[in-house]
Amino acid sequence: MVLFRPVGMAAALLATLVLPPGAFAQGTSASAQLQRWQAAAGAPADAARGQKLFNTKAGNELSCASCHGQPPTKAARHASTGKPIDTLAPAFNAERFTDQAKVDKWFKRNCKDVFSRECSAAEKADLMAYLLSLKP
Repeated sequence: MVLFRPVGMAAALLATLVLPPGAFAQGTSASAQLQRWQAAAGAPADAARGQKLFNTKAGNELSCASCHGQPPTKAARHASTGKPIDTLAPAFNAERFTDQAKVDKWFKRNCKDVFSRECSAAEKADLMAYLLSLKP
């Protein structure tokens, strides 16, 4: 009875030594997200539209700014739970928009919370353009 497969273990060890950290994760960046959503929308993003959308209060009287602050350049707190939220603007938080799965999860959840629907690719592109326009 063989308890391990030397070839499989060697391949796994080699992969961990050769591949850069995070190679198995879906790494991304805010700029890559902007490009992705602009391509999906078929139009360039507009930071001014993104800022307006970010501050728009929807049916439940919430906006993105309600939880992320305005401007979203420092840590904030969730409007109803008080839970701390890290800085949203990528220039102020290098970790933002670096994990594709988290980006998709939180855009879906937050758009549904604020607008009672998912945001379109054009809206995501505009929001990202606004967030990328914020500089220290």
